[in-house]
Amino acid sequence: MSQIPAATFRRPARALPFWLSLGTVPVGLTGALIGGWAVLLMPVYTWGLYALLDAVLGPNLEDADPETPEADLIWYRLITLIWFPVQFGMLVFLLYYVPRADLSALEKIGIFFGQGVMSGSIGIVYAHELMHQKNRAERWLGDLLLASVLYSHFRTEHLLVHHLYVGTPRDAVSARYGQSFYRVFVDVLARCPRSAWRAEAAMLRRRGKGVFDRRNPFWRYAGLQLAMIVLAAVLGGWIGLGLFVYQAFIAIWQLELVNYVEHYGLTRAHLGEGRYEPVQPRHSWNAAQKASNWLLINLQRHSDHHWKPDRRFPLLQNYAAEDAPQLPYGYPIMTAAAMVPPLWRRMMNPRVRAWRKQFYPQIKDWQPYSKGLTPLPKGAP
Repeated sequence: MSQIPAATFRRPARALPFWLSLGTVPVGLTGALIGGWAVLLMPVYTWGLYALLDAVLGPNLEDADPETPEADLIWYRLITLIWFPVQFGMLVFLLYYVPRADLSALEKIGIFFGQGVMSGSIGIVYAHELMHQKNRAERWLGDLLLASVLYSHFRTEHLLVHHLYVGTPRDAVSARYGQSFYRVFVDVLARCPRSAWRAEAAMLRRRGKGVFDRRNPFWRYAGLQLAMIVLAAVLGGWIGLGLFVYQAFIAIWQLELVNYVEHYGLTRAHLGEGRYEPVQPRHSWNAAQKASNWLLINLQRHSDHHWKPDRRFPLLQNYAAEDAPQLPYGYPIMTAAAMVPPLWRRMMNPRVRAWRKQFYPQIKDWQPYSKGLTPLPKGAP
């Protein structure tokens, strides 16, 4: 694999493909203003177009120099910094316009389905990048994006639970071998808010604080989400509030589809006494498809993200098959396949079995891992 020199990141043109997410704005406006068939443009743009471009453009196997100075990444960071006002402006316009527009109920639902695709496929992905950063302003932007889809606890769950316990029974979003997306989705919606609360409570206890301490981010989560709900009701009335909640659900569904794809069937070896091996690149599926990585700011280089969680998206490294399992297609196709369990199992179960043979030939009985019967890590909240 070739490495991109650090100096090239200073050029705005180099970052331009990652700004293609802004194409969702005219697409969304067209759907709202024209109605009819145009309400389908958002999923066509985000799913269909990038799946087609992946097939045409193929993989991107270039790696950035991981020591590239952060100052050289400004054109990459800028798209994540401006995204909340862009998405929020679109949401405010739709909440005011659509309930009053001369559109059928089906058209209104279609428009907010598209907004949910925008909020989930791009907004939550950008929130994920922002919440991993040390900069306080970036973390706040991430919180605002998550509040706009009523999923604020995801920050706590992702940082304090998922990254620690990925590939173990403690992590609800690490789908076990044979589990359908729908079963995992219901489990995630039930378990993750509680596990996020327990994780924050445990952290506060270690600091000698109670759960009602002002440092508990759940107060911020609740305040931001309540503000979004009130805003939706003020702008669009009961119809607007219902459409807002609907787009939030679509965004969450998009996120959890991606989570399902990223870790399906991959487990860390149990070392005994509730301990698991350290997280390695082999514990996440990698996808090198060029176009969908543009849209998703390299989220598909997920193996490296779990290896180096604080690495900014332009610097995420690609991994070859000898180091990390490879998805056959990018996320647009893989998430669609995940919604059809027989197709998904036919596509992915042989790959999981091959992964087991490649990385864990010493494990003969995989049944405890498949059923989630292996003990939890010590200290799990």
